[in-house]
Amino acid sequence: MEFLKIIKRRSFINEVVYIVLNVGLAVALLVVIRVTGSLLPAFALVLLSKWRVLAVRPRFWFANIQADLVSLIVSVGFVVLLYSVSLKNGTDTQIFITQCISTLLYVAWLLFLRPKSKRAYVIAQAGVALFVGVTAIYAVSYSWIASPVVLLMWLVGYATARHVLGSYDESHTMLLSLSWGLIMAEIGWLAYHWTIAYQLPIFTNVLLPQVSIITLCLGFLGYNAYDSYYHHQKVRLSDIILPLIFTISIIIVLVVAFNGVSASSI
Repeated sequence: MEFLKIIKRRSFINEVVYIVLNVGLAVALLVVIRVTGSLLPAFALVLLSKWRVLAVRPRFWFANIQADLVSLIVSVGFVVLLYSVSLKNGTDTQIFITQCISTLLYVAWLLFLRPKSKRAYVIAQAGVALFVGVTAIYAVSYSWIASPVVLLMWLVGYATARHVLGSYDESHTMLLSLSWGLIMAEIGWLAYHWTIAYQLPIFTNVLLPQVSIITLCLGFLGYNAYDSYYHHQKVRLSDIILPLIFTISIIIVLVVAFNGVSASSI
């Protein structure tokens, strides 16, 4: 019994340390962005927090980096969004409140979503990475040339597809991940030449790129099509009809109805 008590005590202490470190990381990133007004120190802190990825023999580095790409995309995207908010018009109080809410969402990611391993949570993790990654890319790439935008979109597509397929017994993970990465790259090239963003009603200093919503809907549709094929060896219309209608409806509404309403070019 004494041995079991020691194990429970150590488990509790480990849990507390885990929570403190993750909350501390989120708060530290917020402080670094507000104090320095620079991305580089925050990026360095994110990379430092990923030390366990490289704390193995070099031959395992590539596999570990691929496995951690979704988490890295969310962390880097969070930093970029914190930084981009600070550049928008608005009072310091508005900016600070928006950054604090973003930090709370990042803490929720670190503590409640990222550690989960069930398929439903894995899908949600990929969806968050897709949305945050694309939003971050278009929040800062307005003055870039097209090539890095397309490359980063490909990376987000590849990483999120690989993350989802890793929860299945899939023998063509690499091919399918590269294919989705290619689709994302093509969307990225199109969106680079026609980027629309929506101003949120409450957080007026936040611009939400249209392409973030569209890629999330397409990713949702693609996942349902794959899941149907995986279980039935064909894509059943009954499995994808609702996601298809939902995706088409959202895209039509965004492209046709809202391009001239509360929208602006980034």
